[in-house]
Amino acid sequence: MKQTKTLKVRVRDKHIAQLNRMARSVNFCWNYLNELSSRAILERGLFLSAYDLHPYTKGAGKELGLHSQTLQCIAAEYVTRRKQFRKARLNWRKSRGVRRSLGWIPVNTGAAKWKSGQVFHNGSYFKVWDSYGLSQYKLRSASFNEDARGRWYFNVVVEIEVDPPAGQDKIGIDLGLKDTATCSDGTRLEAGRFYRDMEDKLAVAQRAGKKKRTKNIHAKIANRRKDALHKFSRQLVNRAGEIYVGNVKSSSLAKTKMAKSVLDAGWAMLKTMLEYKCDSAGIVFKEVNESYTTQACSSCGCISVSSPKGRSGLRIREWTCSECGVTHDRDVNAAKNILAVGHGRPEVGIPVLRAGRMSNSTVDQDLSTG
Repeated sequence: MKQTKTLKVRVRDKHIAQLNRMARSVNFCWNYLNELSSRAILERGLFLSAYDLHPYTKGAGKELGLHSQTLQCIAAEYVTRRKQFRKARLNWRKSRGVRRSLGWIPVNTGAAKWKSGQVFHNGSYFKVWDSYGLSQYKLRSASFNEDARGRWYFNVVVEIEVDPPAGQDKIGIDLGLKDTATCSDGTRLEAGRFYRDMEDKLAVAQRAGKKKRTKNIHAKIANRRKDALHKFSRQLVNRAGEIYVGNVKSSSLAKTKMAKSVLDAGWAMLKTMLEYKCDSAGIVFKEVNESYTTQACSSCGCISVSSPKGRSGLRIREWTCSECGVTHDRDVNAAKNILAVGHGRPEVGIPVLRAGRMSNSTVDQDLSTG
């Protein structure tokens, strides 16, 4: 089965100056189109399409030091973002100052090739740390992108052969803070203290005004979090046929006293990884309503007197159902209920879900610590 995938490789630092010059030209072209489009809307009431914008940049590639197809990509991206944000004028791309835009150079399909062990684009060769063996792929659309530390990367879309995973497990996932994720079969991803472990070093660097050191620490925190979530999500996708996760949102809880722990857990990132990996593997992924999943017994479906409720029940990690006598681990029980909801059996697995009387704020507060 063939699928498209984006590969990311780092460009050697000796090309930074050239890429920065090209990025400034991209910003100039973007700002020109931004002004042109906004004036057309203001003066003529006309929304220019990408096709309408192309004649205004035709022939400017040589003077700007950009590939002609890069100019077309900029126009297409500009129109896409204008429609997305529903604005007559977008933000300017800044090439200097503290609010400088990170470098971006779009590359159209066929405008970049792998030649002599390097990426060949716009008449120049760019050496990269090739960790994927790019010579075996046909390069499609791509882009050069700069990160916050000033490092440049080449991101390219390729077509690869993918063997669908043979796993057929059905997994429900409860997201929390004590453990970032708990599965219905008992598998757990322990909460990593990615930010808190580096908090002291980060504070020292910030007080000393060491901006480069601060950026490096932030990058290390982000990389550690991504690595843990990538490994965990890949293990689940390889052995599962169906994955269901609770719809708890970190955005609302990020405004509370639990903000650091919530953001450090990376719930949104984990759900995004699971979604696109499941889509790529051809397996089921779904976010489901997790109301009452912490309180309801996964065996009998009742909310017993002994089940954890409200703030006072947040510290309860194990409880015994007073109706059927089954002892539950709080998070595993919630994950089993999420799996039941994902199967479309709320009436059988969790009868109380039919009521739907719990407010969203209470649910988020209850489940976030589950």
